[in-house]
Amino acid sequence: MKTLTPQLAGHIDETVTSLATCWRLARRDGVVLGFTTHDRTLTIDGLPYRAASGFTPTAIASSNALNVDNLEVEGVLSSAAISNADLRAGRFDFARIDIFMVNWAAPDDGKLSLRSGWLGEVTARDGRFSAEVRGLMQPLQQTIGAAFSPECRADLGDLDCRVALASFTVTGAVTATTSADSFSDSARTEPDGWFDYGLLTWLSEPNAGLEMEIKTQTGPLMTLFQAMPLAIQIGDGYNVTAGCDRRFATCKTKFANGINFRGEPFVPGRDALFAYPGLK
Repeated sequence: MKTLTPQLAGHIDETVTSLATCWRLARRDGVVLGFTTHDRTLTIDGLPYRAASGFTPTAIASSNALNVDNLEVEGVLSSAAISNADLRAGRFDFARIDIFMVNWAAPDDGKLSLRSGWLGEVTARDGRFSAEVRGLMQPLQQTIGAAFSPECRADLGDLDCRVALASFTVTGAVTATTSADSFSDSARTEPDGWFDYGLLTWLSEPNAGLEMEIKTQTGPLMTLFQAMPLAIQIGDGYNVTAGCDRRFATCKTKFANGINFRGEPFVPGRDALFAYPGLK
C-alpha cells in the first residue's frame, strides 16, 4: 500500500497535473545521482535531479503477488554524470535505484513511489545505454543453502574463511604494460602463481577504485581475467591479495587455515556410483 501526503493526493485527483518522474541512483562507491523527466533541474531532499528527457522506462506495473518483476531504463549518453567509460568500468553495476513521481511545481509535497531495486545488467551501444532494474523480489530467485562440494565455498577473507587479508595483501606500482589485461611490476618477488585468482584493486586514475581478478602471475607479470576499461599506465598504483584456488591443500599450506576450510574433499562424488568391483 502506497502512502501519499494529502497535498500530493489532492494534486493527483485534479484534472490537470504537473507530475514528473525521477530516478535516484546510489552507486556502490558512494556516488549518488538524480535525474528527472522534467525540463529543468529539481531539488528534492537536498539532491539535485537533473533534467534528462532521454530516459525512457518500460511500463511499471505493481501487484500483490510475490512474482519477480523487472523493468528496464533506457537513455541517451547525453549527461556528463553517466559516461560510456563509467558504464564499461562497471561503476553503475548493482547500483541502488529508486523511481518515483513528484509534483514538479511543488516537489516538497511528497513522492509517489513507483519502484525500488538495483541495477542489473547494463549495456551501452551507439551512444545509448540500457539498464535492467531488478525489483525487491529479486532475492527470491537466489538459491538459499549450501551444497556439498570438494572445493571451498567461502570467499577468501570472509566470515566463513576468516583469513586475515592484511597479511596477504601487498601494494605495488606498474613498471611496464603489455596490453589492457596484463602488466608487470619489477618489485614483485613472490613465487609464480602466488597471486593466481587474487583480487587486484587500482589506486590510481584512470581505473581508480575498480577491481579485477588475477588470472595468472608469473614473476613480475600479471595477467587479468578481463581487460580494464581504461588503459593501464606505467606508475599506476594497486593493491593485490594472494589468490586461492579453493582447494584444501592450498588452504592448509598457503594460508594455514585448514580448520576453516568450507568444502568436503573426502565426500564421495558421482564417480563412486560406478566404482563397483571388477570395473577396472
